[in-house]
Amino acid sequence: QVRLVESGGGLVQAGGSLRLSCVPSGRTFTSYVMVWFRRAPGKEREFVARISSGGTTYYADSVKGRFTISRDNIKNTAYLQMNSLKPEDTAVYYCNAQGTNYWGQGTQVTVSS
Repeated sequence: QVRLVESGGGLVQAGGSLRLSCVPSGRTFTSYVMVWFRRAPGKEREFVARISSGGTTYYADSVKGRFTISRDNIKNTAYLQMNSLKPEDTAVYYCNAQGTNYWGQGTQVTVSS
């Protein structure tokens, strides 16, 4: 069974940092674009960042300059380093292999003011 497992969320004060990880199981995703999304309470799912297999990155304007997406193809893991967190970053964060229906359960990020 193919799964994506996100971890690293938690409660942090505004201005703090967190590092999320996305670890697939059941297969490798080194050739896929990996994408981070988030869903805040009462809102639609929102694109956050993506990274190609070669390391090309793209960010939503709302996180540009604060978040960094990366991947380690040897470890088959994608990361999202989140700095200068704001209360509006509070959401459940999910990773996805672009073009697939493989999703994780998400990891909760809560930023207090």
